Amino acid sequence: MRAAFYDQTGPAHQVLQVAELPEPVPAAGELRVRLQWSGINPSDVKARAGLRAGGMPFPRIVPHSDGMGIVDAVGPGVSAARLGERVWLWNAAWGRACGTAAQFITLPQAQAVTLADPISGEAGACLGIPATTALHALLTLGGVAGKSVLVAGGAGAVGHYAVQFAKLLGARQVIATVSSAAKAGLARDAGADRVIDYRTEDVAAQVADATGGRGVDRSVEVDVAANAVMDIGLVRPGGEWIVYGSGTPQFALPFFALAARNITLRVILVYTLDEAERRAVIDTLTRLLATGRVIHHIAERLPLAQIADAHARIEQGQVVGNIVLALD
Repeated sequence: MRAAFYDQTGPAHQVLQVAELPEPVPAAGELRVRLQWSGINPSDVKARAGLRAGGMPFPRIVPHSDGMGIVDAVGPGVSAARLGERVWLWNAAWGRACGTAAQFITLPQAQAVTLADPISGEAGACLGIPATTALHALLTLGGVAGKSVLVAGGAGAVGHYAVQFAKLLGARQVIATVSSAAKAGLARDAGADRVIDYRTEDVAAQVADATGGRGVDRSVEVDVAANAVMDIGLVRPGGEWIVYGSGTPQFALPFFALAARNITLRVILVYTLDEAERRAVIDTLTRLLATGRVIHHIAERLPLAQIADAHARIEQGQVVGNIVLALD
């Protein structure tokens, strides 16, 4: 099979290779997916660059946790009824040597979720991390029904889904921050009630105006290292602050400011959801997708041979939305 891989970390164009590798065979409890699309996330890029602790966990790594394809083989204990099923994948490369940047992958059957026919394959390759991160950030701590929600980076891969899902889950008000007029348009199209350009507007003043000075009930943050101090002032006393990303490995928080406002801080990592959380996310996502109202912002579709270019573009911040690689 054709696959991309690296056997050392470093710059994309130096370490990523594309070559023929043996086709995998599903073990007991596993199925094999003939992949059509592989989704690339910032976490994939950081792992390849060597920015994650622990170095190379395997001698050779086929990257990417997200993907979409067709089940073409099953191992012992897996129903043959799954053959031919369209599926999207989650955690395909988490703790594993072989992710979705290949024509075939084997993995436990629970990690391949049925994808309804109306949903495009490209969109299916964006569900594993961007969509489920957004959804878990909204479902945790009792959900967002009737609440005001601030989504940082409302045009980004996660933020764009978070704006939509917050509205679909009954949020009373959704506010999004962006960094350009073009991104503001994406956030509005996703359903944001108010969009704030943080480069040209005073975010604190705009949030205060939008909420009558009260602050938002929940903030969903993409970069806590950059925005921590500001975020604390945007969340109402007793409110919720959900963090799913940071631009740096370490950051400082002002304890007394947090304590004085009695803010609940929840840091989430979608790879490590427990079984109940994972089931809630998947079931809710399936229901929301069935409404036909979810917009999937695919920034670029590239062939597997251009994987290094794709990684470099994400690394350099040149992409708004998701990049997917065509495998079939």
